[in-house]
Amino acid sequence: MMGFVSLVGAGPGVKDHLTVRAYDRLQRADLVLYDALVDESLLEIAQGAQRFFVGKRAGRHSIGQSTIEGLLVRYAKEGKRVVRLKAGDPFVLGRGGEEALTLAAAGVPYEIVPGLSSALAAPAFAGIPVTHRRSTSSFVMLSGHAPSAYGPLVDALPPNVTTLVILMGFKRRDDIVRRLLGGGWRGSTPAAIVAGAGTPEQTLWLGDLASLSTTDFDPRGAPVTLVVGDNVDLAHHIQPPAAVDDEDSLVRNDAPASSQALVRPSKMRTQS
Repeated sequence: MMGFVSLVGAGPGVKDHLTVRAYDRLQRADLVLYDALVDESLLEIAQGAQRFFVGKRAGRHSIGQSTIEGLLVRYAKEGKRVVRLKAGDPFVLGRGGEEALTLAAAGVPYEIVPGLSSALAAPAFAGIPVTHRRSTSSFVMLSGHAPSAYGPLVDALPPNVTTLVILMGFKRRDDIVRRLLGGGWRGSTPAAIVAGAGTPEQTLWLGDLASLSTTDFDPRGAPVTLVVGDNVDLAHHIQPPAAVDDEDSLVRNDAPASSQALVRPSKMRTQS
């Protein structure tokens, strides 16, 4: 009997932000192949399943993509209910599209279970709406892991007309900032760094584009999202309910405007 594959998005990685459908698929799974950014607490849901790590981190691949796809096909044809568990959304920089095409070509039944991408979640957890009717009504998301991936788009972006959300771009921020400034973006454009979005260890830096490349902010190994655009300034006024314990737990520091940060005790570390 043929099995079934669920390409599941785990959202920001913690159990609280998992969709109901994703939770159900984990509970029913016979086998879970999971990525590096998936929180261990999610695997506890799949108590009856075999669980194998197939993640990739900064060029260190535990297993090749073609091998992963081969495992999905193999175990589904053995009749297993397989969950391919990815952080964020399977189709947002997650290679879920490649896996779906392989499954389709092999005649394996599958489904896509969307997850909350950090492209939306990280700004939201930091109090930054990627769109706002009175300022910026659009946003652009891109991968910042290599100039070949982000260069053409960054170079072509009209300055200061959109919110720019950059995943995997912390190590390349010098080049990204240089390109934006060279393209006419204001050095005073508000900018943010969100590390460990949605977790108790979330850290937020708020500053401007000019200081984004010079800050000594340390993400301490957490996944990082960069946000650039006028809407970032709204983080000084918006207080996401999930980020505070109560109405008295929000305080602010006295850092200069170029490196001002929010302080959310017990829920968010702050660097300025």
